[in-house]
Amino acid sequence: MSQSDRYEMLVLGSGAGGKLLAWQTAKSGRRTAVVERKLIGGSCPNTNCLPSKNEIWSAKVADLVHHAHRFGMVTGPVATDMKKVLARKRDMVDGLIALHLDQYKASGAELIMGTGRFTAPKTIEVSLNDGGTRVLTGDRVAINIGTRATIPDVPGLAAAKPLTNVEALELDRLPDHLVVIGGGYVGLELAQAYRRFGSHVTIIETGPQLASREDPDVAAAPLGEQTIEASDILVAAGRTPNTAGIGLELAGVALDAHGYIAVNDRLETSAPDVWAIGECAGSPQFTHVSENDFRIIWDNLAGGDRTTRNRLVPYCMFTDPPLARVGLSGADAQRQGIVVRVAKLPILAVLRSRTTSETRGFMKALVEADGDRILGFTMFGADAGEVMAVVQTAMLAGMPYTGLRDAILAHPTMAEGLGGLFANVPAR
Repeated sequence: MSQSDRYEMLVLGSGAGGKLLAWQTAKSGRRTAVVERKLIGGSCPNTNCLPSKNEIWSAKVADLVHHAHRFGMVTGPVATDMKKVLARKRDMVDGLIALHLDQYKASGAELIMGTGRFTAPKTIEVSLNDGGTRVLTGDRVAINIGTRATIPDVPGLAAAKPLTNVEALELDRLPDHLVVIGGGYVGLELAQAYRRFGSHVTIIETGPQLASREDPDVAAAPLGEQTIEASDILVAAGRTPNTAGIGLELAGVALDAHGYIAVNDRLETSAPDVWAIGECAGSPQFTHVSENDFRIIWDNLAGGDRTTRNRLVPYCMFTDPPLARVGLSGADAQRQGIVVRVAKLPILAVLRSRTTSETRGFMKALVEADGDRILGFTMFGADAGEVMAVVQTAMLAGMPYTGLRDAILAHPTMAEGLGGLFANVPAR
């Protein structure tokens, strides 16, 4: 094998953690390559996180225009032009791809476009997109191949050729009636967006509640409806790891019972000098977690001892109002046998919400029963993600809840509500 086909770091997949590992390794002077089948930068800038939030914002604008009279505005007839919605999103994606290509050039990491498959330990055969084949080896290998939307085994569903989030975000037309199968984060976000664009939308959730990971009081807020017929079907019923058929067994990389790559808490696989990053490793399915996976691997390569244990992982659902949570939910605390004190505050009590007429929702905090540590925070309301970050910072710093209760918080802001929330914590 020629020297040109051997790399000090070889990354399969260019998602969030993988590309950061490649860029940083290349900048440090090590010969590095990334094999990517199609999406430069991975799914986040191309088909998932950022494109969905782009179209969700267009839907927010549509909603504001439709309700402009509430704010004293006089408008005429309004309609959604999905071709322009799609063009705005595509313009953003094109710009993000250009930024990624600039990063590859600046870092010195080689980007190889093609479909990769392991043929031996730390050896990947690549069917190049522009024709031909290359065989690459790496002294170290990172696998960052992500997941794809799961199509449930429902009779007739596959034959109906349902949309996934990828196809839904490429529509240049407005579905007359969109049935969404799955009441999780993706389903609820896109259901609301298309309802605001003008589609009739029905959510079908087989579980006992929408947003199944949340407490019942949170899930009760975005309730949906049921029906039978529709013009389009969107499947948002979970994810499947992209681990089948790529020769992982030839690489000595083991899978867990659910098809994810089995890793330890340092993200090391069963094969020496091979790591897995992000969703394919069973990490929580968020871009910010994949980026944290990169930091764990990078620091450990430099002699550190970072792990995935006890990570404080925040997440948001970008409905309107949005939902954000960090730390324990009430159900989590109950399962773990942790006794907590619970405080709640309606968003209506936060004066900023009255200035914007966004008064729906509430804040909820969990504080340990025998101390003052904040164990969890949930918010369903305007600016939930930003307010959550304040609480997360306090949790990371080990600040007692009284620190936020007694803080001077700017008025009128949504974060100001944290003072009132934590003032509602029951006494010990």
